[in-house]
Amino acid sequence: MKQTRRQFVRTLFVATAQATAIGSILPRNLFAADARAGGLNFIVFGDWGRNGEPDQRAVAAQMSIAAHDMDAKFIISVGDNFYENGVQSAEDPQWQTSFEKVYAAPSLQVPWHAILGNHDYHGNCDAQLAYAKTSPRWNMPARYFVQSLQVDATTTADFFYLDTTPMIKSYYSIWNPEKTRDNVMTQDVPKQLAWFKAVLAASTAKWKIVIGHHPIYSGGGHGDTAELVETILPLLQQYQVQAYFNGHDHDLQHLQAGKVNLFCSGAGSQFRPTVNTPHTKFARACSGFTAVALSAEKLDVRMIDDQGRLLYTTSVPRTTA
Repeated sequence: MKQTRRQFVRTLFVATAQATAIGSILPRNLFAADARAGGLNFIVFGDWGRNGEPDQRAVAAQMSIAAHDMDAKFIISVGDNFYENGVQSAEDPQWQTSFEKVYAAPSLQVPWHAILGNHDYHGNCDAQLAYAKTSPRWNMPARYFVQSLQVDATTTADFFYLDTTPMIKSYYSIWNPEKTRDNVMTQDVPKQLAWFKAVLAASTAKWKIVIGHHPIYSGGGHGDTAELVETILPLLQQYQVQAYFNGHDHDLQHLQAGKVNLFCSGAGSQFRPTVNTPHTKFARACSGFTAVALSAEKLDVRMIDDQGRLLYTTSVPRTTA
């Protein structure tokens, strides 16, 4: 929905006032130990690009506080970067109205490692790859890719970024009213799955973290994704992946499938109801994001809402008995 200039100014004023008024809800020393300890501190969120609507700006304000306090090294976007229909080009106005002008705080001027979501497939996916060639912070080198990062002098973390939309059978339906069907038809899913298995098998990193747009299990509105339960989850289990982060469902969740921790952080600008499932450890219907501190031996996860409230915290050990 387009805003008039007056509405935009009012929204900006309210979001700024909220950030000032509620920023203190997050304990100012909450991330102090993370910043001192070093390691890899980062933020994960998705489903956000709505031209600066109120929840998007409120989440951005709280992200900027957390990113500053934890000394976040990067941000992971788990897809649905632009609603409703992606972007059309690297010059699309939404790069400014949904991204650059919303996430303008100095603490958010770090690399953004991004993947595509189903709404991005409504538009021109290649435009997001093209923007990465000119932007100092937007990183999307391919539709799926792997990234090795150093946690400390002796510990490496491999991040595997997937393109899950072409894996979902419903997007191939002739009744799909958007461009999604035409776009997914161009993708080679067996090739991606073969690549994913190969890079997992080759990884010697102590930490393996996988990023996808769609959930594997979920208590959100979309529920479980049968295709990922069948094809992706067995690989996560076989190669001892510690965590999978996703969006798509507009909520904050922590679920567990055996030893694999599943974190949904798709509440970047809007939320929907969620329910508990047999896999649920935590679920909350609210706008917000996830702050992560990765060290050699553990992955500390904190879920924070758009008012700056710490809703949930958990620690995932590098190895489990």
